[in-house]
Amino acid sequence: MLIFCDMRFICISPCLFGEMLLPLLLLQQCLCSREWFSVDDHGELLFKHEEYQYLLMIKKILKKGEVRRNSKTSITKSIFGTTARYSLENNAFPLLTTKKMAKKAIIEELLWFLRGKTDERLLSEKNVFIWKENASRTFLDSRGLNKNRVGDLGPVYGFQWRHFGAAYTNCDANYAGKGVDQIKEIIEMIKNDKNSRRILLSAWNPVDLKKMALPPCHVLAQFYVSEGDKLSCCLYQRSGDICLGVPFNIASYSLLTIIIAHLTGTRPKELFHVIGDTHIYQNHYHAEDGTNTAQEQTRREPMPFPKLRIKTERKNIDEFQADDFEIVDYKHHPALKYDLIV
Repeated sequence: MLIFCDMRFICISPCLFGEMLLPLLLLQQCLCSREWFSVDDHGELLFKHEEYQYLLMIKKILKKGEVRRNSKTSITKSIFGTTARYSLENNAFPLLTTKKMAKKAIIEELLWFLRGKTDERLLSEKNVFIWKENASRTFLDSRGLNKNRVGDLGPVYGFQWRHFGAAYTNCDANYAGKGVDQIKEIIEMIKNDKNSRRILLSAWNPVDLKKMALPPCHVLAQFYVSEGDKLSCCLYQRSGDICLGVPFNIASYSLLTIIIAHLTGTRPKELFHVIGDTHIYQNHYHAEDGTNTAQEQTRREPMPFPKLRIKTERKNIDEFQADDFEIVDYKHHPALKYDLIV
C-alpha cells in the first residue's frame, strides 16, 4: 500500500514490497520516471528535484483527471486535493525551470497586492499585462460590474490584504486607515507572538465576492515560526490552473514569505502548497492543432532552482520596489505558450 505523505516524499513500508516490486509499483501508481526519485534508509522515496512534484501533478491530471465543464466554454481535466513542499532555505527560490517564467511580472504583481491596489492600469504601466483581460470593459460587464471603469477590478487580493472589511467604492478612492490591515497584523504577530496559530492571511470575503472581477483563487495563507526562528507558509488554493497560474502562485507566495521574514528578523524555511481543484484547461492539453503543451513540459528535465536575494534593507512593507530583488542563476527551458482562459 502506498501512503502519500505529500508530493515531495512517499513513505512505503519496506516489509510490504520486494526490492524489484517497489520501483514497479511506484512507476505504475505515481506515474514517475525512475530518474525522479531515490530511496533513503527509512524507506522514504524522495524526489531528486522539488519541481518533480509539480510535473507529477500534470502527469496525474492528464492520466486520471476528471473531465469537467465549468462554463459554456471552459473544459478542464481535474483532480481534487494536491500538495507540494518547496524549500526556501539558503536563499532558495522555487521558480520553475521546465519553462521560462516571467520574473518581473511575479514581483510586480506581488508588490501591487502588498500596496493594496486594485487598479490594473498600474500593472500595465509597468508592462505587466496578466490582469488586463479581466479588467476589460467586456469582462467587467460579464461579471455585472457595469459601473466599474476599465481597469477597476473591484476589491480583489490587495484590498482584502490591506483593508479587509472596509466598504469598497472604486480603485481610485483613498482607503488609508480603513478596514483590517492583515499584512501589518501578520508582521506584528510574528514579531511579538510567534507561536500563535492565528497568523493568517485571507483573501476570501463573501461580502465582496460579487464586487470582484475574479473571486480569489489563492484564498488563505498561514505563517508558522519554527525553532531557530524559521518562517514557513502554508498556502491553500481553492482553484489551481496548473499550467499557467500555479507556477506564479508558487513563486509569489515564496517571495511573500521571504519578504515577511526579512521584515521580522526570521529566516525563510518552506512553502507548503495545498490546492483543491487542481486542473488543466483543454487547450493546454489538447489544442486545436493537436498539440499537448502540458505533456511536453513533463518531458523536460528540471534545472537547479535559482537563488533570490534582497539587495536593499527595508524596514516597512510599503517601501519595497521591484529593483530590491535579485534572482541569481536562473537557468530554464524555453517558454511554453499557455493561453489565458478568461
